[in-house]
Amino acid sequence: MTFLKNFLKGIVAGIGGIAPGLSGSVLLVILGLYERTVNAIGTLFKNFKKNIKFLLPLVLGLAVGILLFSKVVDFLLTTFPFQTRYAFLGLILGTIPLFHREVRKNGFRKRYYLVIVGAAALGFFLFGFNRHLFPTVTEPNLLQSVLLGVAVAGSSIVPGVDSAAIMSAFGLYELYVSSLADFNLQILIPAAGGLIVGALAISFVMNLLIRKAYTGTFSVIFGMFLAIVPTVVMEESCTITTLPMGLMAIGFALAGMLLSLYMGDIRGNNAKICRLFGKKNR
Repeated sequence: MTFLKNFLKGIVAGIGGIAPGLSGSVLLVILGLYERTVNAIGTLFKNFKKNIKFLLPLVLGLAVGILLFSKVVDFLLTTFPFQTRYAFLGLILGTIPLFHREVRKNGFRKRYYLVIVGAAALGFFLFGFNRHLFPTVTEPNLLQSVLLGVAVAGSSIVPGVDSAAIMSAFGLYELYVSSLADFNLQILIPAAGGLIVGALAISFVMNLLIRKAYTGTFSVIFGMFLAIVPTVVMEESCTITTLPMGLMAIGFALAGMLLSLYMGDIRGNNAKICRLFGKKNR
């Protein structure tokens, strides 16, 4: 039963990995699996059998989620781009209160709001105003190829960090896209090595930070996540040219937000719905 539940949660996280503006790691936080996941990766060889038993259904679910829904998302973005993007915007906005709940669950104090605001300001500078902190890399050396893998690992494991934004800031996004499109093994092989080493190292550090300073760590992560939201909102709002389009955008965003809030606590929300309909039927 646990295998199936983690497999299904992995599918949901996989959807987050391909949805614009969302990330699988953020959904793992909301689903209550993030801490255990980074602990399992960060201490992979310490208790190999137990960690693999936990990670296997999750990784399989992630793979299935990406494979099943990548074509669906591509079809929706191609056929109904306006509606799909605003539904995804609603999904992102709906994760904010869920993420906030996770941040507050372990010894939260009002002073941590200053940490959140500071992290949001830094994140907005890095991902909003200043997309390219370093020159674009077109012909990487071995070290830059390895760093590409490390960047992918970091942006995938740390919740709230937009992978496209972080790689663009370091001048690696174009390299990432072109190397995958061309299947350039000269770049991808060392990048894969960087990805594995980076995932193990970053998971170890994240696990340590969460155990030693849970609230402070998640406050920074939450602030970085909030920094991405204004950028996404501004990008999407540029597509609205008429009042009917604006009303349609609000409708799809609300639908996405409600779906996100529902998925954040499926069992609890189902119980509330059952109680509500039970009272009406009396």
